Amino acid sequence: MTTEIINHDRCINYIEFNVADTARSKNFYGQVFGWTFTDFGPTYCEFCDGHMKGGFDASLEPAPGGPLVVLYGTDLSNLKSRVEEAGGVIVKPIFEFPGGHRFHFKDLDGYELAVWTET
Repeated sequence: MTTEIINHDRCINYIEFNVADTARSKNFYGQVFGWTFTDFGPTYCEFCDGHMKGGFDASLEPAPGGPLVVLYGTDLSNLKSRVEEAGGVIVKPIFEFPGGHRFHFKDLDGYELAVWTET
């Protein structure tokens, strides 16, 4: 039996929802979908749906219209340049957070996405 190696480079990796109350969101998604949660402070928790992870962030106002889609990339500088070359706009330059680095950009339609890499 061979083991298939899955390449996660340039794939959607994480989704964040701005929420009014993390406890309320955990209750809803836990009850409805059976998601599990890990708290990272009073305003942030990570969810796991059994396949993919994401987060609930109560430090910002809820943003109806969509969550922040976060992609994974192994070379942030290269991907940042590629975004700019394709006409995207960097809205948050590369910054560090616990466990990695990321940047945010707007695509040609104005949707904001992020790309991250591990430390």
